[in-house]
Amino acid sequence: MIENTVKTRWTAGSETLGLWLGTADPRTVEMLGALPFDYLNVDLQHGLGDYASMLASFQAMRASSAMPFVRVPWNEPGIIGRVLDAGAMGVIIPMVNSVQEAADAVAACRYPPAGRRSYGPLRAAGVLGPRYFEESNDKIAVIPMIETAEALEAIDDILEVEGIDAVYVGPSDLSLSLGLAPGNHNDDPLFTASLERIIDSCQRHGVIAGIHCQPDLVALRRSQGFKMITAVTDTSALIEGAQRGLDIALGK
Repeated sequence: MIENTVKTRWTAGSETLGLWLGTADPRTVEMLGALPFDYLNVDLQHGLGDYASMLASFQAMRASSAMPFVRVPWNEPGIIGRVLDAGAMGVIIPMVNSVQEAADAVAACRYPPAGRRSYGPLRAAGVLGPRYFEESNDKIAVIPMIETAEALEAIDDILEVEGIDAVYVGPSDLSLSLGLAPGNHNDDPLFTASLERIIDSCQRHGVIAGIHCQPDLVALRRSQGFKMITAVTDTSALIEGAQRGLDIALGK
């Protein structure tokens, strides 16, 4: 089975930078995949695509060095199994708020006896190389999302669950759960303290801290201790690129 270069970098103590894909356009994926991101994540929770467009996106990534990741719609074993069977090398799982939900997320990503994933890697076994069954339990990245006050309270217990490779902070949902407007609230002590609590727990448990981000916050997130940073989205790149071109055309 192929190397999961994201997990390799984490083991070496290095950070990883990712690109978020929400538009479900394979040609966009193909073009952006030529850039040296560590992972490309297809968003099935809030993105515009479905399973078929995700599969087409994976096919468009074949020439890319980036790992194919997916954020699934929910912590549900059916869809988790399907994205893994299609070739996902990492799964970001929303709204994991308890030890049991974290254990369920891991179990959905692992074949027995380590988990409860059903066997049938229709595409994955063909494109990810031989020994997929034997090696996928170790190479697939399991990444629960920590994005609520409830999850914050349980963070140490959640990270005791064996098989979690990283956690991923959704700043907007975390903000809402803390009584703030959606977005990044780096001037709010409660928001900052919440991130610090997550990072501290990750470091004590040997789990990678990840977060959804934008380019102007990457340096801050890096300094805080995040090692999995989604730095760009396809939609923001498209809008910002078009705006720069328009400004040049208008002489601004």
